[in-house]
Amino acid sequence: MKLPSYAAALTAAVLHASLTGASGTAAAQAADVRALPSVNMEATVKAAQIDPRRPDDTLTPGAKASVLLVERALRDRRLLDAKWVDGYFGTTTVAAYAKYQKSLGLTGLDANGLPGRTSLTRLGAGRFTVTNVIDPGTRVSTGGFVINTRTRSMLAEAKRLLGRDLKLDQGSYNPGGDPTSAGTHDGGGVVDISVTGLNSATRTAAVRALRRVGFAAWVRSPRQGDWPWHIHAAAISDTSLSSQAQHQIGDYYLGLNGLTGRGPDDGPKVTIRTWEEYQRR
Repeated sequence: MKLPSYAAALTAAVLHASLTGASGTAAAQAADVRALPSVNMEATVKAAQIDPRRPDDTLTPGAKASVLLVERALRDRRLLDAKWVDGYFGTTTVAAYAKYQKSLGLTGLDANGLPGRTSLTRLGAGRFTVTNVIDPGTRVSTGGFVINTRTRSMLAEAKRLLGRDLKLDQGSYNPGGDPTSAGTHDGGGVVDISVTGLNSATRTAAVRALRRVGFAAWVRSPRQGDWPWHIHAAAISDTSLSSQAQHQIGDYYLGLNGLTGRGPDDGPKVTIRTWEEYQRR
């Protein structure tokens, strides 16, 4: 017997639902994700390093939309007053983000106020997706010093550009290891490089290579502090940076030398790029 048209349509719909229920749900979920706005992690982390060091409220180019999404999420969790939801990732927003990280049970370098992959993803659940993810990687040993895999890759590329080896004097994750470092080596992404046997031109060339691949790097001399000649390099946008290293990188973007006196940058001029931007160039 032929079914009436409405009954046939209903039967077909039920059959289709029974056959495609799982995939239909997945498709609906995917559509929901596509409907969410996105936070560019690279831009957000860059703003979190630079904005706290600015003398004014200039916004970091390309970061405003992402920072606003993060700030609104912090506001809705009662961690940030509405007046600070302005697209500027200054000290107040950094402090609010650190409180959020601690609320997740994160401690130490995982609660440094820089948006890490885990915390940013959890903050965005149901609100935004995260793109351009930064991952410092795991800790590894090289030349007797601890660094992370992102830093190791950056150093390897700098060595390739320079055409010679770079020997470390100090690695990362070294809290209290050298008091003259003022905490910059407490977290990830920061190394000191020996300049033994290098003339002035080669030292400058080494700093240039390091800067090209995404380090804020400078030649340090005994005239500047209680230390021997060396190269200090901090990996821009490493999300495990100590707060002191975050400040150095913010100053580097602002044309300063990364020292407490905040003097003018005395290194070779290059286009400032993160490691991720260098890889896409």
